[in-house]
Amino acid sequence: MSHLELSRPRPDVAVITLNRPDKLNALNFGLVEELHRTLDDVNDDELCRVVVLTGAGRGFCSGLDLTDPFPDDASRGLPFPRSSMRWQERIAELTVKLSTLRQPVISAVNGPAYGGGFALAMASDIRVASPSARFCTQFIKLGLGGCDIGVSYTLPRIVGAGQAFDLILTARTVEADEALRIGLVSRIATGPVLDEALAIAETLCDYGKFGLESTKQVLWANLEAPSLQAALHLENRSQVLSTTTGELTAATSDFASRKKN
Repeated sequence: MSHLELSRPRPDVAVITLNRPDKLNALNFGLVEELHRTLDDVNDDELCRVVVLTGAGRGFCSGLDLTDPFPDDASRGLPFPRSSMRWQERIAELTVKLSTLRQPVISAVNGPAYGGGFALAMASDIRVASPSARFCTQFIKLGLGGCDIGVSYTLPRIVGAGQAFDLILTARTVEADEALRIGLVSRIATGPVLDEALAIAETLCDYGKFGLESTKQVLWANLEAPSLQAALHLENRSQVLSTTTGELTAATSDFASRKKN
């Protein structure tokens, strides 16, 4: 049985829906592996320009399914603790995949985003919340360290170190309104959150193919830029390369045509 749905509301937009609604789309081995395969396939799809990630039912993703231990094949036949490390690394690789995917990823957070679900949302490029969305790092509540699946890297860069330390150490729940106020999400949907995410996707698809792809790459790369000068070097090269695609000429002509009318 598939734990994930892939749909294409238009040829250049892929909607990935985590589909374990009875478990609030909690991550088990099957869902993790399906998500890896789907992200790999989407990354190789030259028609796809934007990815929307959401959850089925009333939740986005409630984190790791603690009632569904990973099967033997997840451990690759290795003894503990190496087996657990392989499983840990496999889950954590999802955040790397989302951030390095060629296409921008919009998380349409339609309900609870806890633990691993929180991490997936933080690894996305844009986060849109429904009024019922709730966010919680959760890890430290489970007797684990609070830093997991990339949140110690992504969260401080989204909301700042002070807010991130608070959210990770206390593992308190953040409602949609506070999430917007502290910059955890960029907007709260006034209608169905998936519709809001698809409207953003439509806007992005109107932009140049190279420009959109390179913008995501530069944004993530410059999170680690050692200086303004280093960031400018990367921006400058990306801009010059973008002039070779013909998209600048087309956009300029379109703008001039609309201005005359």
